[in-house]
Amino acid sequence: MTAPVDTVDDASTGDGVDTAGAWLVVIDMQRVFTGDSPWAAPRFAGASAAIERLLPRFRGRTVLTRFVAPAQPTGAWVPYYRDWPFALVPDEDDLYALTETFAALAAGDLPAARAVPVVTEPTFGKWGTSLQAVTGTGADTHLVLTGVSTDCCVLSTALAAADTGVRVTVVADACAGASDVDHARALDAMRLYAPLITVVDTL
Repeated sequence: MTAPVDTVDDASTGDGVDTAGAWLVVIDMQRVFTGDSPWAAPRFAGASAAIERLLPRFRGRTVLTRFVAPAQPTGAWVPYYRDWPFALVPDEDDLYALTETFAALAAGDLPAARAVPVVTEPTFGKWGTSLQAVTGTGADTHLVLTGVSTDCCVLSTALAAADTGVRVTVVADACAGASDVDHARALDAMRLYAPLITVVDTL
């Protein structure tokens, strides 16, 4: 019996996207985007469940990210945090903690899982030197993006990575936006960047 190949074959599930060797990038699955937070993503739980289904396929090739506030906002971040003062707290504050499943993943506490690296940035986009050090930046680098929010940190990460020539796949059902409308708009915007960015409904 041959081992299954990490590919998907129909258009609704990736149109033959080959995930062998790809990195699953789980963006900002944190408490600040849940519950009654002003930044809550209404479909966070659904995205979380979809990401959990993907984890076994990316064992050893998963990285988590966290968004945190800068210690001292500068430039346009000053009025931004004036509008969102609740979020201007230290990065160790519970507000910025990963949710339970992903905290366990980071700690290596899930069955048959080893600790997963976590990249923390005070920016919407996570494609920087820290994430690049994990995934690499070579011609074969392929990022599979999931997480929240579709219309902010996922979008910002996808565009920055694509600009450097990295292949990007965005998994729609494993992302959640600030609203359904914002989620759909962000996906439509990212589709404009094909073939650098591929948007699939599911994997």
